[in-house]
Amino acid sequence: MIFDILTIFPGMFEGPFSESMIKRAVDSGKATIRIHDLRDWTEGRHKVTDDYPYGGGPGMVMKVEPLARAIKDLKKNNPGAPAALMTPQGEMFGQGIAQKLSGLAGLILVCGRYEGVDERVRLHYCDMEISIGDYVLTGGEIPAMAVLDAVLRLLPGVLGGEDSINEESHMGYLLEYPQYTRPAEYEGNKAPDILLSGDQAKIAAWRRKESVERTAMRRPDLIDKAELSEEERRAAMDVIRRMKEGS
Repeated sequence: MIFDILTIFPGMFEGPFSESMIKRAVDSGKATIRIHDLRDWTEGRHKVTDDYPYGGGPGMVMKVEPLARAIKDLKKNNPGAPAALMTPQGEMFGQGIAQKLSGLAGLILVCGRYEGVDERVRLHYCDMEISIGDYVLTGGEIPAMAVLDAVLRLLPGVLGGEDSINEESHMGYLLEYPQYTRPAEYEGNKAPDILLSGDQAKIAAWRRKESVERTAMRRPDLIDKAELSEEERRAAMDVIRRMKEGS
């Protein structure tokens, strides 16, 4: 998969993309990441990327011309790749969107700055808008990193095993079950005996039960979306009811 990232601060990506899973994915050829400086599409010696907003108001707005030129060029070199604008006004990013994007051959991530981008960029040159939460950051670079990381790890072979992906939080709209490792007891706190039993069927049933209950406790909004048996749904609703009653 080819990722193109458009930004006015390309140096922000050097550290995160030169470590861990992202670096291994690039080194192994499972992904290509290209960082582009928006200033390369500006005109004039000052390489201006922003201007004062029409109608007045605080801050600066990113200009339409360099963004439009850059997105057009990136689409030519990454055929079929949608341009996704990182903005707090976009669709809330989640595991479902990450899965859909991981099926693409390419993705262009456009990092906004300042008071935002000229509206014509949204309307005519970007294919989608993505938000990573209901808060405001100084720019789209950190959201772009988060989106790329979430999508990249879903590509075949990046993590080395499909099971680790399938059992993660938010897969199937359920949070992951509790995890334990050695030692079996630490400062009087023990790992559940069932995990040490070796009975894989009982372990799987325990993990499923814990996953459903944890989701009901921490993210009850996900329960309606999750694929649950009637028994599991009743158990989840009982947890939610008891939480509401304060018991």
